[in-house]
Amino acid sequence: MSNLISAALISISGFSLTDEEKRVIAQSQPLGVTLFLRNICTRKQVAELCRQIREAAQREDIIIAVDQEGGRVRRLAEPEFRPYASQYVLGRLEQELGAQKADVATRDHALLISHDLKDCGINLNYAPVLDLAFDETASVLKSRCFGNNEKQAARLGKIMIDTYIQNGICPCIKHMPGHGRITVDPHLGLPVLSQSLKELEKDFYPFRMLHAAPAGMTAHVVIPEIDDKNPITQSANGIKELIRGFIGFDGLLISDSINMRALKGNLGDITSKCIAAGCDCVCYCDGIAQESAEVCKKAGFMSDKSMIRFEKIRNLFHNKTSIVNLENVAAEYEAITGQIEKYRDDYDATEVLNIMKRNKGE
Repeated sequence: MSNLISAALISISGFSLTDEEKRVIAQSQPLGVTLFLRNICTRKQVAELCRQIREAAQREDIIIAVDQEGGRVRRLAEPEFRPYASQYVLGRLEQELGAQKADVATRDHALLISHDLKDCGINLNYAPVLDLAFDETASVLKSRCFGNNEKQAARLGKIMIDTYIQNGICPCIKHMPGHGRITVDPHLGLPVLSQSLKELEKDFYPFRMLHAAPAGMTAHVVIPEIDDKNPITQSANGIKELIRGFIGFDGLLISDSINMRALKGNLGDITSKCIAAGCDCVCYCDGIAQESAEVCKKAGFMSDKSMIRFEKIRNLFHNKTSIVNLENVAAEYEAITGQIEKYRDDYDATEVLNIMKRNKGE
């Protein structure tokens, strides 16, 4: 098995690859590319962009990822794509209509999204969110959670994970080991969870129950009882003791965006520290070609263990999407979920942060 793949998920600037981006992908061989709002216009355009990425890499198995959670975080949005409810809405359905309806809607949600992603050439979704929502939870996260019930989050999360895998899309659970209690937006600062590990076991529960997921994303959060200096993403003890140990996760571990202000230092140092702590790869989101190349260089090549984890993901890409009447499934989904909030194209936390940085000349 060749390990000459960089331990980085990079990003690009627009609706098609520039010549410089083609060179970076060809020469640096990143594990994958994450698409954002700035990369998505029409269904046909996204499919062409994914084709360009594969052609540049000369690899059919290159990861092409997106955040398609539903609600406020849906990169593939109307009018080209169906509207999708937030996980918060899916979680509330159990109280309003019963567990069976919630389960059906959650399955339909993941099935319809799988078809959208496959149709465009995208093969990994940064979902489901398994964080729990608390009264104090920062607004950037709260509406993206199933709710406060850890057993419900695990049940609905499993339905999503299984449906994505069955349809050839790799799910990525987030944000490990759980940062639902954050009051600080990690895009803007570093959250600290002062609760004891015993108290946080409620937060860890959905991740423990779904530890067999093929991919997972870290949380930029400090848990002082495990490491009082480093966020989990950059904490060797946090990854070893909590994520790999207590939770039991052995899938591909992806850092949350290394561009968030929760992580301090220059891009190269941040990258190196994430890999040294035990992340299999880092996620770079600003879409600057020179920085993508730097991140790939600093991340180095995937380790043997990371490649084994990636091989499991690569195998599930071959799963075919279910042959179903999509319009019937969509009608069932809409009947259960009801009116879905209008998509807000002004809300994209990563993009907002990117714009803020550029306006300030950072």
